[in-house]
Amino acid sequence: MKFVGEITDPVHRNIRFTDIERELLDTAILQRLRRIKQLSGAHLVYPSAHHSRFEHSIGTMHVAGYAGETLLNKSYLNTEENVQELRLAALLHDVGHGPFSHLFEEILENKSKRTHENLGKEIISRTEISDILERYGYKSNIVCQLSFGESKIKFLNEVIAGALSADIMDYLPRDGLFTGAEYGKIDYHRLISSFEVVSNAHLALNRSAIYSFESMLISRYEMFKAVYFHKTVRSAEVMLLQAMRLADEHLNLTGGDIEDYLKLTDDSTLEKIDSLGGLNDIAVQLVNDYRNRKLLKCVYEKFIHKNNDFYRKIGRQSLNRLALQISDDATVQDSSVFVDKSGASSMPLTPTKDEIRTIMLIDKAEAYETPVSEIPLIDSLTGVFDVLRVYTTSKNRENVRQSALKILGVEHFSASRKQGIT
Repeated sequence: MKFVGEITDPVHRNIRFTDIERELLDTAILQRLRRIKQLSGAHLVYPSAHHSRFEHSIGTMHVAGYAGETLLNKSYLNTEENVQELRLAALLHDVGHGPFSHLFEEILENKSKRTHENLGKEIISRTEISDILERYGYKSNIVCQLSFGESKIKFLNEVIAGALSADIMDYLPRDGLFTGAEYGKIDYHRLISSFEVVSNAHLALNRSAIYSFESMLISRYEMFKAVYFHKTVRSAEVMLLQAMRLADEHLNLTGGDIEDYLKLTDDSTLEKIDSLGGLNDIAVQLVNDYRNRKLLKCVYEKFIHKNNDFYRKIGRQSLNRLALQISDDATVQDSSVFVDKSGASSMPLTPTKDEIRTIMLIDKAEAYETPVSEIPLIDSLTGVFDVLRVYTTSKNRENVRQSALKILGVEHFSASRKQGIT
């Protein structure tokens, strides 16, 4: 594996690349990721958070390469070609993201049941990406499977996605650096140097690095609370989501072919919506307010950690009904009240999208699977944390706040649970 150049990076300092990586990076498909922000609307709260999916993809490739070299040196991989394949899979793992990253995916899944993984597979297998891979002797279907956690080699999947993934080890310090939050600092060198592979082919961690693992999970949890689920960050995202939902009827943002999809970026999507004019005044107004940072105000917030079946079952239609109920009670326009539910697993997901329940540890020569419940600090973080919020415009703030408190109080939730609202 011959490196032919390097990129200066504020997180990893120097990121080296090979010929095939350079050719992939120079494609319009990868360059498009420069125009998709990693954190959607977070820059309206954290002004320096303009970093993109492009930088993250390069960083993930670098970390995956370091993991691959460690596994090669320990004889868990056979050749440098295996390391190069791992780096390629990491570089391409986010190639299917649409404008505003995960926000667009919320709309995409509702409309067409597609995800950025589905689109990523299509891009890798049906575009020039496949031609480049094949020309250098790599099978696009193998790289594609590895990119999305579907390889037959379990521990390689876990390097790309999972509790010990290169993805987490890049986005946490990168997001922490560019937002200015201090929570994202992790010692990924210590973690990766402690990688082992156990007899069932899963990735394991030397027990001596358990404190670094705990620290990383705490960092992830705190970043969710301080950055990813920040109420003002989410306000900007709610505006973008609603604008894209309304505009999709006229622009068919979610229904085009792969060529149309690859033309979508953050700015091009805003321009498309802004061009609607009188076809959808609400979507246009939301986009203009977003651009000028005239954000919606959060007037109600309920933050729940650990599992809560009621919150989990609240769907899009239920949120719409609650918004109508609140707006009617507050005697304001329906279009000025937004009920939002944000949720995430407090623990990373495995490549099969299950929440991590155990971790493989090695102590001296003995390997064993340890339930998360036996690691008290990590067990305290397990579960799903949900946030239910009500947003409205500045002028309606007080009326909507009173109505939200009246309708979404504890008594209402108890009654709703008995009535089986979903």
